[in-house]
Amino acid sequence: MYDTTSLYDRSSLGGLEEDIRTVASAWFTHEAHNSVDDFICELPLKYVDLTPHDQYDEPATYEMRTLVRAFLLKEAYDWDHETALLEHLKNRPAIRQQLGFETLPDQSTLWRTWHCRFSPDLQETIQKSARTVLINANREGSDVPREPLRTSENHEGASPTDYEVLTHADEVTEQVSHIVYPAFSLNRGDSCEIHPNGFWDLQTYLGLRENLAANEGARSFLYDSQRDRTPLGHAHRAHIRDLSIESIREMYHEALQRLIDRVSETEIFHRAGLVAIDTTEAKPFTGDRTGHEDEIPGTKDGEYAYQWATVQLVGKAVPLVLDARPIRKGENRREIVMELLDSAQDLIHVDRVLMDRAFDSQHILEEIDQRGLGYVVPKRMYTSERAQAKRLLRWEQDRYVTDRKLHLGKNEWHETTLIYRRRKNAESADHTQYSVFMTNCRPGAVHFYNSRWEIESGYRSIKRFMAATTSKSFVLRFFYFAFACLLYSIWRAVDLLVQIELTGEYEQTPLVTAENTLTLLKEETGIG
Repeated sequence: MYDTTSLYDRSSLGGLEEDIRTVASAWFTHEAHNSVDDFICELPLKYVDLTPHDQYDEPATYEMRTLVRAFLLKEAYDWDHETALLEHLKNRPAIRQQLGFETLPDQSTLWRTWHCRFSPDLQETIQKSARTVLINANREGSDVPREPLRTSENHEGASPTDYEVLTHADEVTEQVSHIVYPAFSLNRGDSCEIHPNGFWDLQTYLGLRENLAANEGARSFLYDSQRDRTPLGHAHRAHIRDLSIESIREMYHEALQRLIDRVSETEIFHRAGLVAIDTTEAKPFTGDRTGHEDEIPGTKDGEYAYQWATVQLVGKAVPLVLDARPIRKGENRREIVMELLDSAQDLIHVDRVLMDRAFDSQHILEEIDQRGLGYVVPKRMYTSERAQAKRLLRWEQDRYVTDRKLHLGKNEWHETTLIYRRRKNAESADHTQYSVFMTNCRPGAVHFYNSRWEIESGYRSIKRFMAATTSKSFVLRFFYFAFACLLYSIWRAVDLLVQIELTGEYEQTPLVTAENTLTLLKEETGIG
């Protein structure tokens, strides 16, 4: 039935998904076939070539086909952790034998299989195929471990209408804004006539209009808002300048905690993920920096700008900005990374850390390793790396892996792995075609670095949400950036919640656009 021919790609995951759909639709029609466990055990996988989707470079104890079956079972039962899968297999030796396990792997082996060995595409195929199996079993009246999340089957291929999206987004935005905004406080006392929400509504309003500064924005807000009294622009700025960097970060942390608590109520969002640490900068500052030289440091382009560092969720997770902090001239990069990681780990379980080559210090890598976290970081190429890249070019070798010890001082070393990769479609013809990465994970983990592009996309949206200012206030500038990060995170959280409500699953491409959210937040501020 599955003869290998030139017309059939045995490594095609799309082909595998289609085959599982075809087999499941026929298998469960037989009266004797009423067990999802039995179907997964009997599913023909011998013909499938899973080698391209195995990210381990060295031979492993357990075969990919056996592990794929095991994780199909885990997805079918919708278990959050590998421990439940292990208990299921321990209590059912017949199933364990049919899957192909001579001995059972431990929990950590299964965790590494999913997070390190399986490619992201294979993970997605397993998740989709498990739903396909459940849908076909449920359709024929077989017992299923859980109710399948029907998407196209429920809607018969129809996407949610704009009206449905906006209706649900309106409800969710109202819920989320009421949850998140109370985390912010100006400590103005109890006798003030303008409600604190008026200040956050004004700040949101400034972020909704491009290039709108506080004074002009306050005047427009007075006319557009339904509030009886609204803050004046100079009063708004003065209250913000009275805040400290530390208090802004504390309020942001509480707001994100509230936001994560809300999205964690869904089955899709898990408090774990891949995070990326990076930096961004405001538009070049062309004014007089006197007295502010440390707060407006130089950029790699030879200009000067306010700069900030963030830690964000990336990969398949909803891309929330978990924390942000300003950068002063000469600040220790290690301290920046550790601060951001502390915040992130307080909110979620961090699996791996991606960083820009500006953070390729061996002391930073050692700190991350000591926390028990994996990392992937591009390495700046010095003499030895350039020489190796030139040799690889002569040998026409696209990839090379080697171990390296990085000196920490006092006869202490950090052990890492260097991976040389030749970039596809590189413009240059010399050794600069190669990039060098460092990781303390399996070499295949380098593919996670492809997720880092989401940060640049996120920064563009965040800056769209920033209020305009020419102020030199370090606190004010940071607050504007942090509040823009919050608006961005609210947008992505609203999108996740609406997608789950309408489709039962989450896709990274937003269903709710930024403009949708801006419009709805305008309504929440009492505008229009």
